[in-house]
Amino acid sequence: MFVALERLINLQDGYRKTFRVNGQGLLLMVVDNRPVLLEDRCPHQGAPLAGGTLEGDVLRCPRHGLAFSLSSGRAVQRGCPALNLFKLAYEGDRIGIDL
Repeated sequence: MFVALERLINLQDGYRKTFRVNGQGLLLMVVDNRPVLLEDRCPHQGAPLAGGTLEGDVLRCPRHGLAFSLSSGRAVQRGCPALNLFKLAYEGDRIGIDL
């Protein structure tokens, strides 16, 4: 089942918005003209990532400063779990997620 999150026309570099799907917080971002969908929760201690800072392809958690690659989801620091990234789906002029 496709769940639409946003219209494609609204996705510009720097876009960042949170959504709630089936009780789970999601963060949709556009980085280097590429949409990325991830769980809006740091795998370290659960802090929301929507307020994190972006340095190139790296998202830094606002609570403890842990850094994650948005390409792979992997943490820059050793021993920290990876981000939960989701595959995006497209339907017509909308971007979303298949459940």
